[in-house]
Amino acid sequence: MKIKRQKVKLFLSILGALVLLGVVLLFVFRDTLLEQVIHRIDTKMEREYQCRFKIAKAEFKGLTQLEFHQLSLVPKEADTLVRINELKTSVNFWKLLVGDIQLGQLEINKGYIQLVKTKNGSNYEAFLRSKKEKKENTEVNYAKLLHKITSKLFDLVPTDMRVTGFACKLNDNGNKVVFDFSELALADKKLNTLIQVSSNDFSQEWAVTGFADPRDRKADLQFFNPKNDTIQLPYLDKKFHLKTGFTSIRFNVEKVAMESGELHIDGYSSIQGLRINHPKVAKKDVIIQKARFDYRFLIGSRFLALDSTSTMQLNRIACHPYIAYTNETDKVYALKLKIPKMKAQDFIESLPNGLFRHFQGMEASGNFSYALHFEYNNHKPNAIIFDSKLQPEGLKITKYGEADLNKINHEFTYRAIDKGVPQRPIIVGTSNPNYTPLDQISPYLQKCVLTSEDPSFFSHRGFINEAFKQSIAKNIRTKKFARGASTISMQLVKNVFLTREKTLSRKLEEILLVYILENNRIVSKERMLEVYFNIIEWGPDIYGIGEASRFYFNKLPQDLNVNQCLFLAGIIPKPKGFMSRLENSETFKPYAQQHNDFLMRLMFKRNLITANDTVGNFALDISGPAKMYLKQKPINNTANDSLSLEEFDF
Repeated sequence: MKIKRQKVKLFLSILGALVLLGVVLLFVFRDTLLEQVIHRIDTKMEREYQCRFKIAKAEFKGLTQLEFHQLSLVPKEADTLVRINELKTSVNFWKLLVGDIQLGQLEINKGYIQLVKTKNGSNYEAFLRSKKEKKENTEVNYAKLLHKITSKLFDLVPTDMRVTGFACKLNDNGNKVVFDFSELALADKKLNTLIQVSSNDFSQEWAVTGFADPRDRKADLQFFNPKNDTIQLPYLDKKFHLKTGFTSIRFNVEKVAMESGELHIDGYSSIQGLRINHPKVAKKDVIIQKARFDYRFLIGSRFLALDSTSTMQLNRIACHPYIAYTNETDKVYALKLKIPKMKAQDFIESLPNGLFRHFQGMEASGNFSYALHFEYNNHKPNAIIFDSKLQPEGLKITKYGEADLNKINHEFTYRAIDKGVPQRPIIVGTSNPNYTPLDQISPYLQKCVLTSEDPSFFSHRGFINEAFKQSIAKNIRTKKFARGASTISMQLVKNVFLTREKTLSRKLEEILLVYILENNRIVSKERMLEVYFNIIEWGPDIYGIGEASRFYFNKLPQDLNVNQCLFLAGIIPKPKGFMSRLENSETFKPYAQQHNDFLMRLMFKRNLITANDTVGNFALDISGPAKMYLKQKPINNTANDSLSLEEFDF
């Protein structure tokens, strides 16, 4: 036993001596080793990225203190990417022994990082190229990969830092932005930063303050303007036509940890006074007074998820989202959204200013809750889940805003907007001689249009879940917005109360107004369909079925035969291009005839028409004023132009 203890002591003594010898050798040859490391980095940069990595002077100060002078990274035949006059730092010795780099202190004095893009290329494109080093039959463990990346990022953040005279520059084909860090200090886990931001025609000072502990993986930072002004984001305006700014943003990271093989990332972020202006969002500024996102991310070996305990809050609207992506045998995308019971008036008042301008001034009583469940499996696209449920409790609109939905029950004046230009006024009512009540419109036309545009119009409440499911599935498969699920109710609301502008604002308002119109039973389905037939465009400056039947056939709407009704139903998606469906005044082009035959068979199958209805169904004859358009040069359209009923008229 004594001999055994002596052997252990001897082994530990030898091991200690070797470690000490290693430390001594490392200390003695540390500068030589540093030069070799720099040389290897330079060689790699030149070989893989065609860049020269240069340091005029590099040396150790003690065992872990490093100093670099005149450091630069210059791509071949391009502008300098990085230049630093002086950099001092310390590294964790024990981490360094196992090949990891964990910075302690960092001091940077004068320098810059600049990204330059011209018509001939950029000085950073070499670093964006994929290396195509995927290994066969290997699967990435998402949790381990993200934990490794986040750990390295946190390790590269020093515990103490001081930066002076350092700038981040961006030059995108003359669109220049400079972020000048006049002062950046991290000491005792407290961060204070002043950033002077300037662009071609803009200058502003930003500040970042708060708590940062990179070793404990925690942070709580606030981003604001020290002059209590709105922070404006440069570059985005000229690059993406996006004007945006905010009063302050707060980022909080409470937890980044591996537990039972899963990575947990918890925290929250909030924003005050967000302002957005973009032609695809809304015509006016969109203003969000306050919003907050409490997140709980969970990452496993083959899945990523935002846990349902997360909360998103927009003013007084709170919802609990669940988002998940699983990549095992199948790729599965899932989304669940819950809005707990809330007052309807709180919801209306919490809508962002500028995004729902037709709701301004609207008042409501009662409560509601909402739940959405969506799931898509790439190997089972037809089994898509789309379940949207709104549960009202005494929900009632007591006062309308700019969009007075009740006006549809009375005579009103309608003006279409074509490319931003108001068209001639159309009176929707009996004082207009062209106005046609529903019972004076050919039943064949009603059946053709409903079959083509919205077969379940009289049974749905504004939306068709199955159509939404098919639309989403097709859009995911094609990776583009190829199909929509617009109903006659949605088309009516868009035409009567909104505009044809292709903005997010208009689409969101359309969805909410349709729900209110249909579910509060403000107007009957028959009245909706009657107004629809009397306002939609049927040709160049032709509005309403009364004008259309005379324009094409010199007939009253009640006298139209089946062929004529098929023609009118077919041109609704593209009324100005009606000539593209015809060879001449009596003959359809083959693709249009195929579409008509398909529609006819469908109506037979659904018992909407019988063989007796086709008796006396004379051939098409464009005999009205429209005939003169057929003498002009026809529009060169393809068969795809005919079946645009599936496309979403956004």
